[in-house]
Parts: sequence; structure tokens; C-alpha cells
Amino acid sequence: MDQGSPEDSPELFNSKPSATRFQILIRIVKHQPAINQNEIADSVGLTPQSVSDYLGELKSQGYVEKHGRGRYEVTKEGVNWILSRTQELEQLVEYVDREILRGTEVESAIATGRIEEGQQVTLSMRESRLHAAPERTGPATAVAVTSAETGQVVGVTSVDGMVEYDPGRVTIVTVPEIQNGGRNGVDSDRLAARAREHGRVAASGLEATVAAEAAGIDPDITLGVPESVSEAAIKGIDVFVLTTPGGITDIIEQLRREDITHEMFEVTDL
Repeated sequence: MDQGSPEDSPELFNSKPSATRFQILIRIVKHQPAINQNEIADSVGLTPQSVSDYLGELKSQGYVEKHGRGRYEVTKEGVNWILSRTQELEQLVEYVDREILRGTEVESAIATGRIEEGQQVTLSMRESRLHAAPERTGPATAVAVTSAETGQVVGVTSVDGMVEYDPGRVTIVTVPEIQNGGRNGVDSDRLAARAREHGRVAASGLEATVAAEAAGIDPDITLGVPESVSEAAIKGIDVFVLTTPGGITDIIEQLRREDITHEMFEVTDL
């Protein structure tokens, strides 16, 4: 079946009695066995007589058991029924998120030509920025929710397809750890010049951070370096990475998982 479609879960979401049974069973499970008929009625907003009718039905179905003094407990069969309905609830939440909420998200893009509100546009990534062109051809399209002139920001929604972009290049430079000389032999001017060739700078490890600061570089990324560098490169941003030998393995593994090309240098070889 179409996972997450509300038409696939009529028993819980298209039937008030089924939804009420679900509520009653949940209340019993939460408080069992110390809950009686009147307490259930108060918690679900029904009359005691209505709850009595539902409880009689649930008991005949084998979903609940009645103990002394009107106390109730959900059976194994009742728990299984709750779990099956909970799966329907999860499917509905997924459907709403995927088909409804995501379809209404508005992204910002730079207009490459005049765009009218309601016009279909083609999306592309250039220099890590999303652009919208006033054409209907392309691997990724969307609908403009605002009007814009060339160079202005336009809001787009209902994105269909994958936005194409050229991945950024990653340059990794290792700085010796303190026991191996630290930043001895680092040419700060050369380091700064190479860093300026990239859109982002990452520093992993104290020695790498100190080397960056000595070169007048304020790193953009210092936490979660492997993941952040990978994400930036995926979006088409060139990244210059300073790291100690001890931190390079995680960075390389993350880049390989994302199939991102990179080059490596020792800081003394720049």
C-alpha cells in the first residue's frame, strides 16, 4: 500500500468509534489496573454510559478484562490492537510531513530573470547559493510564491526533482602535533593565501586552530568538522581543512562515504 496515505488507515482516522476505542485503551494502559469507568469517562470526555458501552464491546473482543470493583486492564490482544493502530498513526504523521508540510516549505533563491508569483521555475546551485530561473525545463523545478527581478531573492515552494550542483573541493592540510614540533615550520603567509582560495576554513585540533589564528585566519568550522566539511562540499563550497594527523582519519572516512574528492598536503609543503 502507499505508505503514509490517510486512505490506508480508515479504521482509526476515518472512524470516530475506532478512535474512541483507541483513546479508552490508551487511558487504561496508562493507569491500569487503578482506573474505573467514571475515571475513563472523565479522561476521554464521554458519559459513563457511553464508556460502559465501549467497555462492553472491548471486553467481548477480548481487548480488556474487568477486575473487581470495576477496575479494568488491557489484555495482550488489546495491546496488539493498540500497536497496530499506532503504526497507522506513524504512517499518517509521515504522510503529513512528506506530502503536505514539506510541500509548503518556502526556500529562498536568487532570481536569474524576472519571475512572477505562481510561475514555475528551474532551480540550480551556483557558488553554494540556490538560484531560480524563469524556465520550466531542468532536473529540479519549483513554484514561485513571490515575484522578483533579476538578482533579487524569490521565495519558492513545491520543489520537484533534485537540484544539480558541482561539489566543492576539499583541501586538507596537516599540522604537526605538539610532540612533533607543533606549528614549527609553518609559513603563516602561505597558509593564509591558500585559505583565501576557499569558501570555508575548518580547524580540527588545538595545534591546527593555533596555526590558523597565527596566520590571521578565523576558522568557520571548529566543531563536528568531518560532517560539517562534508556538508559544505556537498553544497558546492570549497573547504580548506587544517587538522592534526590524529584527526585526519575521521575526516577522510566521512569524505569517502559521501564520495567527495579531496587533496592532502603537509603544512610544510604548501
